[in-house]
Amino acid sequence: MQPFRVLAATACPLPMANVDTDQLIPARFMSRPRSAGYGDFLLHDLRAGPDGAPLPDFPLNRPERAGAGILVARRNFGSGSSREAAAYALVDGGFRCVLAPSFGDIFSSNAVNNGLLPARLEETAAEALLGWLEAGGLEVVVDLEACTVSAGEQRWPFAVDPVWRTKLLNGWSDVDLTMSHAAAIEGFARVDQARRPWAWLPEGTGTG
Repeated sequence: MQPFRVLAATACPLPMANVDTDQLIPARFMSRPRSAGYGDFLLHDLRAGPDGAPLPDFPLNRPERAGAGILVARRNFGSGSSREAAAYALVDGGFRCVLAPSFGDIFSSNAVNNGLLPARLEETAAEALLGWLEAGGLEVVVDLEACTVSAGEQRWPFAVDPVWRTKLLNGWSDVDLTMSHAAAIEGFARVDQARRPWAWLPEGTGTG
């Protein structure tokens, strides 16, 4: 997974609350393999009309938002079902960060495990940023090291779980995070083996 430090990218406003995982990717598109990519189905039923044609006024369809890497939404983003495909759709659609006042817990965990930053902005900051984008602002800078978001002359702090921040900064999976404590784990094992030798199998003994 690619480390996330500072991201300067076009941002897309999505002034909606309670965007759930069923909206992020409708279930009927989840039968395809992960390797085929899910980006084309991101927010499909909101972005397209009944005939499947893109709705020109939907934020993600606007030409000036093409290639956006940051999505800005309102509270409770990623609520609903636990489908990891919602994170796949965002990542495959080119997004590396979602900024919102709050997120669904399972969505947030899935996002981090796929290299996507769920950054929590205060509601007033989110509204200010949405207003700036809807007035024509484009590039936003997300600094995970400083935990700040900058847009034009404005700057706001954001919050993210410290363990998730560590994983994203280093591009680590859960296994990588565990292995970063390898020396401490080995030290504990040595001390514990000396203190409780009866709890350890003799060296070279297999488990059958």
